[in-house]
Amino acid sequence: MLRPATLADVPFIRGIASQPDNAPFITDEDDAALSVYLTDPSARLLIWEVQRLPLGFALFCQVGEPSGAVELRRLALAGTGRGQGQRFLRLLLDYGFGTLGAARVWLDASSENPRAMKTYDRAGFTLEGRLRQHWHRPALGRVVDLMIYGMLRGEWETLEPLPAQA
Repeated sequence: MLRPATLADVPFIRGIASQPDNAPFITDEDDAALSVYLTDPSARLLIWEVQRLPLGFALFCQVGEPSGAVELRRLALAGTGRGQGQRFLRLLLDYGFGTLGAARVWLDASSENPRAMKTYDRAGFTLEGRLRQHWHRPALGRVVDLMIYGMLRGEWETLEPLPAQA
């Protein structure tokens, strides 16, 4: 289940962002910056829980834009390699299109994050572009290319239903 994040979730979010596997690819904002998203009407900071155990977080931005485009600015799981990425991403897409009423959901990924790019491809996103030498990553000590992915409402509507969780 996805639920709105609270101030009590900020250490969990920051903990995921600072994990060695995530740090090169996720911006770790301080507590004050994260708390702004909790009250910003154009943002939704969410926690993914299964049986009350937090497994991941996501941040939607640009909610309510006249274009209907919603950015999935940040998403991460507490642990990777457990086969949960597709389910989590699908729940986020269902939230973005179903709950937020998005016409388009888009996100970006570092060109040096093949796991994320593979996950987005498998989920049905379209690679829409590459911003060359665009994103400075302090954890890597260099600037990397930024890959832009998007999905339109009509594409989401053709996805197979999400199977019930075992």
